[in-house]
Amino acid sequence: MLTNGSNKVLYTGVTNNLERRIYEHKNGTVEGFTKRYNVHKLVWFDCTSDIYSAIEKEKQIKGWTRAKKNALIKEMNPTWRDLSDDWLCI
Repeated sequence: MLTNGSNKVLYTGVTNNLERRIYEHKNGTVEGFTKRYNVHKLVWFDCTSDIYSAIEKEKQIKGWTRAKKNALIKEMNPTWRDLSDDWLCI
């Protein structure tokens, strides 16, 4: 899940290459919601080798309330820091 600088906007997506996708978000290379709302701060992620379960999880999360999404993020990332900050390729 990604958010903007003030943590007001949440975006949930799925990718087969998280580092590449975060790079694209941070550099605004793809038009759309995340570019429009400056959403590029990685606050939660999950890994799996099964694309079908990843898509199912994405759909599940998108149907959740904001409170439930916030709780999920806080489990992994209580301070909502950008988890990609220390990635060298970004």
